Amino acid sequence: MALEHTIEESSPELGPIRPPSEAFSLLIRVTRNCSWNRCRFCHIYKGSRFELRSVEDVKKDILTAKLIQDKIKEIAWQSGQAGNVREIAARLLNNPTTATFHNVALWLYMGGESAFLQDANTLIMPTRDLVEVIRFLKKTLPSIKRITSYGRSKTAAKKSVAELKELHEAGLSRLHIGLESGYDPLLKYMDKGVTAADHIKGGRNIVEAGISLCEYVVLGLGGKQMWREHAMETARVLNEIVPDYIRVRTLTINNRMPLYDEFKQGNFLRATDEETIEEEKLLIENLECHSNFVSDHITNLLQEVEGELPRDKERLLAIIDRFQSLSAPERANFIVGRRAGLYSQLDDLNDARRHDAVEQIVAQLNQKGQEVSQQAIWELMERFI
Repeated sequence: MALEHTIEESSPELGPIRPPSEAFSLLIRVTRNCSWNRCRFCHIYKGSRFELRSVEDVKKDILTAKLIQDKIKEIAWQSGQAGNVREIAARLLNNPTTATFHNVALWLYMGGESAFLQDANTLIMPTRDLVEVIRFLKKTLPSIKRITSYGRSKTAAKKSVAELKELHEAGLSRLHIGLESGYDPLLKYMDKGVTAADHIKGGRNIVEAGISLCEYVVLGLGGKQMWREHAMETARVLNEIVPDYIRVRTLTINNRMPLYDEFKQGNFLRATDEETIEEEKLLIENLECHSNFVSDHITNLLQEVEGELPRDKERLLAIIDRFQSLSAPERANFIVGRRAGLYSQLDDLNDARRHDAVEQIVAQLNQKGQEVSQQAIWELMERFI
């Protein structure tokens, strides 16, 4: 009970999101919400004001995380399993007292070696303050070996390489940057607040500082009008940056996004899955950088399109070619099965039971013998977001 009261009194904060690759990281909220918060395709922070948290408040949350960690270790010791903290953490995951308790227990269960600094642009914090937070985190929780965070290209472009190196030396391992696109007219239309030149400068600063860089690209962001330029210019920008990781996401639209009204009014013509795959193909064909291409998100139709570039380029393109060479009914079956959550890769088409189940869904979605509507496909996909 004392532990619960301590946690409630210290009011530790957790932000709303983190990258999928940070699912098992300790979450430490350093800033609140997004410093830009105008992107048309994003709804996460709309209506919320950006704020820098004080170093002292962040330190209090780190100490609370340590308190929970120590309590879990104490429970393990009292139960005679001092050497098996992971098992105790797993048990506690089933009945956490708070979201913070759950996060710390999950972090311990998965080894307790990584931390993610929230929210959308922690890099905007004054360098000296962020360095102090990172050093305190590593000192307080010495098991942490990897510290990552989100950042904006424009912020990274304004930071000197020396500042970024200082952050790296303090313990910042990786930055996740939302590139989204390298095509300036599209960046302007989406009100991203950056240019291709900002992306390149910010990305190169991070790489030069020795910090691992992960750039995110939104497939389908160009819609039907700008898809080709989106693919070509994004590849050009990435080739200049040479990030460690290129992670792709597929555009989703909901009514909390400014883009929703543009879509409903017909100003933004949304691409179909097949059109988006053609865009992804063009992107990969034009990527020449030495980067890891990662498709670790449920929104992507062909999540198996992953590999090391340029070494695996032909293999990735072969997967796309395989999808495009399917008959029209089989492509439709795979799209529905993937969007319904029944398929994860093309080989799943060979599972007769799943294939039949998808055909039943297709039959239900068909209206008067016509093909499944694109709106129905989008609605299936967006259930997961």
